[in-house]
Order: sequence, then structure tokens, then C-alpha cells
Amino acid sequence: MPIISISDETTTGPKTPAWAMEIFEETVRLDELIRRRIFQEVAESGTAADPQEKTSTALAAFTRNAFVVLVDDRQVTELDDEVHLSAGSRVTFLKLVPLVGG
Repeated sequence: MPIISISDETTTGPKTPAWAMEIFEETVRLDELIRRRIFQEVAESGTAADPQEKTSTALAAFTRNAFVVLVDDRQVTELDDEVHLSAGSRVTFLKLVPLVGG
């Protein structure tokens, strides 16, 4: 079971420190990877947030191109794309910032 690193970045600022996530299979769809990331993040935060609602919001944001996902520096473009992971894979959630006036 691979342990992968997750980090968040924006196009205008520094990235957040990476954190580890265990994945029980080496291939997973992108939408499932996003769901697992959110469920783990909510569980670790100790807040009363609804992870299913946060997942729906994140999946909608992905389809609006609000962020992109890079796996080992390769962009995954569709929610139903299969993502191949191995121990040490890096998954980056890159939030896109619109151009001024655009």
C-alpha cells in the first residue's frame, strides 16, 4: 500500500507543507482520490464539516477549472481518469488564480 504525499499550491504563493496519505491500491480514479483526500483532511481537522458536501464542492470546482491536479508533475485532466500511484508519488492540488480583469 503506497504512501503518497499531498500538497496544495497556488500560482501566486508558496505551497503548503506536504502531508502523507495511505492509498490501498496503486490505481484509483481522480474523483475517488479527491474524495479520500477530503475525508482524511476533515477527519484530521476535528471539525464538524460534512465531508460529502466538501467533496461535491471540490468536484464541481475541478470541473470549473478552479484547480488542477498534478501526479508526479503530470496533469490529470478528467475526474474519471485512472491515476497510477506508487510509494512516494507526489500529488499536487494547484489552485488557479484568474488574471486581473479576466
